[in-house]
Amino acid sequence: MAAPRSFLWSRRIFLTLLTGFVLLPVYVMVSSSLKPLADVSGKFRWIPSGLTLRPYLDIWRTVPLADYFVNSLIVAGAATACSLVVAVFAAYAVSRHAFRGRRVFTVTVLSTQMFPGILFLLPLFLLYVDIGNATGIALFGSRGGLILTYLTFSLPFSVWMLIGYFDGVPRDLDEAAKVDGCGPLGALLRVVVPAAVPGIVAVGVYAFMTAWGEVLFASVMTTDTTRTLAVGLQGYATQNDVYWNQVMAASLVVSVPVVAGFLLLQRYLVTGLTAGAVK
Repeated sequence: MAAPRSFLWSRRIFLTLLTGFVLLPVYVMVSSSLKPLADVSGKFRWIPSGLTLRPYLDIWRTVPLADYFVNSLIVAGAATACSLVVAVFAAYAVSRHAFRGRRVFTVTVLSTQMFPGILFLLPLFLLYVDIGNATGIALFGSRGGLILTYLTFSLPFSVWMLIGYFDGVPRDLDEAAKVDGCGPLGALLRVVVPAAVPGIVAVGVYAFMTAWGEVLFASVMTTDTTRTLAVGLQGYATQNDVYWNQVMAASLVVSVPVVAGFLLLQRYLVTGLTAGAVK
């Protein structure tokens, strides 16, 4: 049966309003990033009186944005890679092998997501300082310490999500791989992982986006040399003024890797999230 015309028009109106609601902040960011500072500091104009690309050039000189960009790429990339490797092996072990405490382990992993991040801030800070004083390993203020910090809240969710996805991969594939001479590790890497690519991509995108935009831990666990983009954007605000046009320009530049990666991996991301939720 064809949908009533009233429903079609209602859907069009709703989608149009929703699109405008989503694109309005983007338009404000883009237009503000192309204005001189005097125009941004004054009354907001929907149609800019003049456009300039100067803010996109000044953002690299006002603060060391390139250094922050490199720090964010290293930290987010390393946290994502470590999270994927550990989560794949842990989820495969839980999904394919029955052992005592399996259900308790799964519930414990998922329950860690109920606690707010600020609850772990002080214990991790004290732990890193004590480790540095006892062993000389500088975790506080280093990229390695920040990577370990991000693993504490991205890894549990990654393991739980991949368990549900691996449960949906037929066990017959494992048996067929073993018949062909593969061991458990060979079956995982050659058969199960290729079949679970959408779920792994979804977990990777989640871990990367979580580390890329995190502010709380990055503002405490980093120094001037290891500061990430999420914290470095505060450098455009001084005691006398706030460079709003540069803030908007830097925000757009910072969002490029995430948006580009999401568009490239959108097909795998939607499939992985849907399959993990249903299965």
